[in-house]
Amino acid sequence: MRHRPIVSALALAVLTAVPLRAQTPQYTSFAGVKHVSQPDTGAVARAAEAVKADPKNVDKLFALGMAQTSIRQLREAIATFTKAMAIDPKQARLYRQRGHRYISVGEFGKAMADLTKGAALDSMDYGIWYHLGVANFEAGKFDAAAKAFARGRTMPPSTNEYTGSTDWLWMSLARAGRMDEAKRMVMTLPDTFKIPVNYAYGRRLMLYRGELTPEAVVAGGDTSDVQQATLNFGVGTWYMAQHDTAHARPYFERAVATKGWPAFAYLLSERTLKAIDAKGKRPRG
Repeated sequence: MRHRPIVSALALAVLTAVPLRAQTPQYTSFAGVKHVSQPDTGAVARAAEAVKADPKNVDKLFALGMAQTSIRQLREAIATFTKAMAIDPKQARLYRQRGHRYISVGEFGKAMADLTKGAALDSMDYGIWYHLGVANFEAGKFDAAAKAFARGRTMPPSTNEYTGSTDWLWMSLARAGRMDEAKRMVMTLPDTFKIPVNYAYGRRLMLYRGELTPEAVVAGGDTSDVQQATLNFGVGTWYMAQHDTAHARPYFERAVATKGWPAFAYLLSERTLKAIDAKGKRPRG
């Protein structure tokens, strides 16, 4: 006779103390794959309780939005930042964060509007310029993207952010056909700057500088879904800058296959593949 395992009252209390909230729909890929948020292990619930106790407190709403972001509840975070804006519409950080989340769910037009507004409120916010660069890149406005990344690159809050904006600046210049400028920029980094080799953008910079092969960039990087999407998108873009879509395409496909959908690299890989396919279907004349 089999006996069912007995779960102690203490164990049940631990298991039920922090209820796991349902995962919610966030983004549907071009292939029809529906991506959802991660379960809440308590941070969002606690932040929501703090807001409930003080619903007009923008700082608490901001904290809730960031907690929602941490578990990929991006649409919920957008709604939370929107509530905060209704209370205080002149906080640039709210437009930065909502704009970022709009990018991550593929709503680039709304992101552009938010980030442009945010830049008008605070022209010294690094994150606003960085994400404006991403939004312009998606729109194929590579010169505008380069301008935004160059602006942000003058005010990075950390070494990793400097690395990231430098990487995106190279990609923007290269896709704009300004390859000589891109090469000069990436080969003349400050003497005090050490490329973080274990960081996805750092590995991509080493590719642009000729210090890593495309295969080594991906093989030696972080294996998380977002980081692998980031690495593969960078290699694909490197090939695109050389007008080599045949070699670029597999890397964009691998970026999408990671399912790291919150990554800008995932979204832009989807859109680049769509553009490649559309170009291939155009009649030649």
